[in-house]
Amino acid sequence: MTKELFLALADFDEDFVLETLKTRLEGGESPLSLLKELQKGMTLVGERYGKEYYLSDLMLSADLFNRSMGILMPFLSAEEGDFIGRILIGTPKGDIHDLGKNIFASLARGNGFEVLDLGVNVPVETFVEKIIEFKPDILGFSSLITPAFTPMKEVMDILSARNLRASLKVIVGGGVVTATVKEFIGADGFTTDAMDGLNQCKTFVGAG
Repeated sequence: MTKELFLALADFDEDFVLETLKTRLEGGESPLSLLKELQKGMTLVGERYGKEYYLSDLMLSADLFNRSMGILMPFLSAEEGDFIGRILIGTPKGDIHDLGKNIFASLARGNGFEVLDLGVNVPVETFVEKIIEFKPDILGFSSLITPAFTPMKEVMDILSARNLRASLKVIVGGGVVTATVKEFIGADGFTTDAMDGLNQCKTFVGAG
């Protein structure tokens, strides 16, 4: 019996997943249907997390999902996809840590979100400009150092001054993030765990 694609992804069977994607695309199969199978696999990874899977497993799944998307993207038009919401994410100016952010972004994409990742060391002005341009449902800040909290607060103050805050959910994540940090910047949620952050975001858009 042939292994199903979503199970292969959840089991980190890299060779099977990548070869199967290429073969089925060459056979004319819908890239969107393949994407949905990959997303099902990422959902299964999420269900296993905390039971039999740990952070290292999330990293493996995120890497395999990204490689898979590298194969699918040329076949997916910008219009395809039924997203459950949009997330804009970045690490503020002064911080260049991105491991947790990258894992979260991959998990979010694998669970139906459209994600715009601004990368690291992102200036305050860039966050604001991209929020106006991308119109996300959720803004995600990521950081592993405390000095990054100040630019986060600056972004939030500008959003409030421009009446852009009310329609936006904000979550802050990272190993040094606490409830106090959440209150300081005025976010709606905080997390030190990528899967928990994903679940909060799903709740924000009514998909939790």
